[in-house]
Amino acid sequence: MKRLPWIAAIAAALLFVAAVAGFGAALDGYSQARHPVGLLGASGVPHALAFNVIGFVLPGVLAAFVAWRLRSAVGDEAPWAARIGAWLALLSAIAFAAQGLLPLDPGDLESSASRAHATAWTLWWVALLPATLLLAIGLRGEPASRALLLASVAAAVVVVALAMLPLDLLAPAAAQRVVFAAWLAWTLMAASGHGKAGTP
Repeated sequence: MKRLPWIAAIAAALLFVAAVAGFGAALDGYSQARHPVGLLGASGVPHALAFNVIGFVLPGVLAAFVAWRLRSAVGDEAPWAARIGAWLALLSAIAFAAQGLLPLDPGDLESSASRAHATAWTLWWVALLPATLLLAIGLRGEPASRALLLASVAAAVVVVALAMLPLDLLAPAAAQRVVFAAWLAWTLMAASGHGKAGTP
């Protein structure tokens, strides 16, 4: 049972990477360097439903499981920052999954559907940033949670740095993928350290 979060985190990362690489290669004209990930699941795009399930929904649900187990491991006696950080990590994962349930409308980026997708994307990273920071603060006195602490700090630095970068310094598509990678790496560390963060 203690290995389940680790297995879930690995599966989430593999599913996401495989979906983006595979469906991206299959979609004529799609460029990983120029196009957002959400375009692969946009309305009317071939195999959009399959991508949304494999690329967004399943990884999000698996990451939510990791965050839920992390919250349980942190325990009710942990500092408030760690407890709230774990809940925000869960919220972030749910928002990630929601991107697959709220696909973009490629014909109208100002439509209600596109705005809903953008809202889920925004909620995902907006919840991720305080989650990593609060967990870093709340777990700073736990020697056994050093790996998770370092991962939380690193993920927070990546998100903040990309948010402050000039738009012409790093393409939006590349920045988006870097943040996705930081989140998946953080989820892996959270899964490996969840049993050490507090009471299992």
